[in-house]
Amino acid sequence: MTLEPIRKSITVACSREHAFKTYTAAFDSWWPRQHHIGAGELAEAVLEPKEGGRWYERTVDGAECEWGEVLVWEPPARVVLSWRIDGDWRIDPDPANASEIEVRFIEEGPRSTRVELEHRNFERHGETGPKVREGVSGEGGHGALLKLFAEKAAA
Repeated sequence: MTLEPIRKSITVACSREHAFKTYTAAFDSWWPRQHHIGAGELAEAVLEPKEGGRWYERTVDGAECEWGEVLVWEPPARVVLSWRIDGDWRIDPDPANASEIEVRFIEEGPRSTRVELEHRNFERHGETGPKVREGVSGEGGHGALLKLFAEKAAA
């Protein structure tokens, strides 16, 4: 089974460096509070700024739930993240079962950056792969998240 990647892009009215920092270092500032899988309310969404860093949520009660890890860290050009959340919105601890999200930051001018996102390798999730793909491509998925990010980056 091969599942087509999801590709989304948006142009942001800011420098490439600012776009990268907003997407990564300020990740929690634009990530929607309702997008979490832990039992408690989301207190913080964290993307650690290094290859091998964790990508996770912390709930108000202090519990942490890892979404994946940083596979590639190349500021301000790109970041690649593993996605260890299966189609039933549960964590799969096996990194071999993770899909990947690559985000590229392409300078189009001094205050214009095209951000391209590709979520790929859904088949690694096994039988829940189609559900993962459907979830991240639908309403509230990557397209909506990129819009929230772009609003924050341009502010």
